[in-house]
Amino acid sequence: MAQGRPGSASPLWPAGSDSKLSICSRAFGPRFDRTPIFDLDFMRFTKMQGAGNDYVYVDCFQEPVPSDPAALARSIADRHFGVGGDGLILIRPSEQADARMQMFNADGSEAEMCGNGLRCVAKFVYDHGISRRDQLRLETKAGVLSVKVEAANGKVERVQVDMGEPILAAEKIPTTLPGDPVVNSPLTVAGQEFLATCVSMGNPHCVIYTDCADDNLVLGVGPQIETGPWFPARTNVEFIEVLSPTEVRQRTWERGSGETLACGTGASAVCVAGVLTGRTERRLTVHLLGGDLELFWNETDNHVYMTGPAVEVFSGDWPV
Repeated sequence: MAQGRPGSASPLWPAGSDSKLSICSRAFGPRFDRTPIFDLDFMRFTKMQGAGNDYVYVDCFQEPVPSDPAALARSIADRHFGVGGDGLILIRPSEQADARMQMFNADGSEAEMCGNGLRCVAKFVYDHGISRRDQLRLETKAGVLSVKVEAANGKVERVQVDMGEPILAAEKIPTTLPGDPVVNSPLTVAGQEFLATCVSMGNPHCVIYTDCADDNLVLGVGPQIETGPWFPARTNVEFIEVLSPTEVRQRTWERGSGETLACGTGASAVCVAGVLTGRTERRLTVHLLGGDLELFWNETDNHVYMTGPAVEVFSGDWPV
């Protein structure tokens, strides 16, 4: 027997009913508890991903701003007991831009910026009619950034983000590693010697070049660098294999989230680090576990431009 929906005539839901299904009946169907829960409210969410860097998005133009977004991030981003994702992003009204992005990592910590997340915010803002301009301004904790959307049949497929100027001053990244800028600075972790190049793209990054970015490095050394004494605000860590002067392979240990399939600010930092160390050129293709990003560090305005995909996966309701 088909299960009814609120507002439809069925054996469970009389016509005109506005009650909500219990979580048990929503998840497992009619052979489980079908008793309606009358006092349960739901928040609408959308799952989106950019090159595999996936977040749960809440449209705060339509939904109330969560009272405890850090706790919500920890629960909703859980890949076993929640929706699953690298974190939570709130799309909020802004007084100085088309929209404001507020993001939280999977551990509940608030982050300054996420390039892949920002591309998805741009897609949501355009596709859902918050603004239909192809040139958008989006507010982040790292500042207001300019975004250009590439749409087909009324839907955004790719987004170019002006990531702004890289920050190279050690105290502003922040890092206590020697050098200003910090380029090929010696770093010893777990008895291993590395050369670290540090860049902030509104959030801190430590770029490590290696011949083989294997699990021992990413999963073993990555978290030790993230929380090490050299980075008072913790850091994101990029492990890079150089394939050619215009092409690299990247794996990222992301601050507060662990390894992610992609990191847009990280790819931007890698583009800068490659030029600073003489390893790669200003135009760079970055291969990540979740897809490719195109980067360009413009010598004229000193800005880094990142282009990549943005995909809406599904929408649903979360109990609050």
